[in-house]
Amino acid sequence: MNVQFKQDHQFKNKYTDSFRSDVLKGLSAHQKKLSSKYFYDKTGDHLFQQIMAMPDYYLTQCELDIFQNKTEEMATAISHINESFDLIELGAGDAMKSSYLLKKLVEKGTDFTYMPIDISGNILSVLQENLNKKLPELKILPLEGEYFDMLDKATGISKRKKVVLFLGGNIGNMEIDEARHFCREVKRKLNSGDLFLVGFDLKKNPNTILAAYNDPAGITAAFNLNLLTRINRELNADFKLEQFQHYQNYDPVSGACRSFLVSLCDQKVHIGNHVFHCRENELIDMEVSQKFSEKEIRKLAEDSGFHILIEINDAKNWFVDSVWVI
Repeated sequence: MNVQFKQDHQFKNKYTDSFRSDVLKGLSAHQKKLSSKYFYDKTGDHLFQQIMAMPDYYLTQCELDIFQNKTEEMATAISHINESFDLIELGAGDAMKSSYLLKKLVEKGTDFTYMPIDISGNILSVLQENLNKKLPELKILPLEGEYFDMLDKATGISKRKKVVLFLGGNIGNMEIDEARHFCREVKRKLNSGDLFLVGFDLKKNPNTILAAYNDPAGITAAFNLNLLTRINRELNADFKLEQFQHYQNYDPVSGACRSFLVSLCDQKVHIGNHVFHCRENELIDMEVSQKFSEKEIRKLAEDSGFHILIEINDAKNWFVDSVWVI
């Protein structure tokens, strides 16, 4: 067996086992829950590209505004390292935003290697193909897998300084305690002088936030429901998608924007040999998209052992990329 094929096969088996374990555990809980990290198969990637292109989905445009128009400011903040480094992006996606920073760093003759990490091998192949065309001189090393597994791998590849990007407001896809634990884990894997750049969606008019996640075209609903299709396909399940409905809400006090799937009737769902009962109107918790105040961001950085080096806002002050240093 080819060594690379064997490694890929082992990774896929491990990934499928984790997927099955997480799904079974989540559906067995008192409050049924599915992890949003599994949204991103090939169809999920495509649907999320459509979501990011929606007029009401302001997050992409706000952070894109920062990367397009404040690229020099961001590159200057990163040059704080003042030596060669590895630029590691967690959940890189198609690198639409970070590509502006990559281009600026390449133009400056900066000595760095870009290491995009994503759980979706499909989107990483798209990313690499696009960047090879746009920035042929860029040194790129894609890493497919879970954030911390691949961050361990990335930090083991070289002893150079690290700059870790976590964009798109993805920090908001965790409960507050989980986000604090996540940031502490990132710090634990880095060294003094390394940087952590985190994108935060700021609290704003609640109607603006809700509209971003509750589109009338139903793309966000399809994005959520696609996870059930994936479970059917990959885990031998029999979810009937027409018997579930997407529901979205936003609490402007806590800043939590949550999506659920509602069971429209009493029904049983089979996953292999496992049987789950969904009562009529029972909820499956699908995703949280947490919004932050400036005070909450400062507290998160402090609680995680980082210092804020600089904060770069978009033109509307709806979004901030906060650069932290150990």
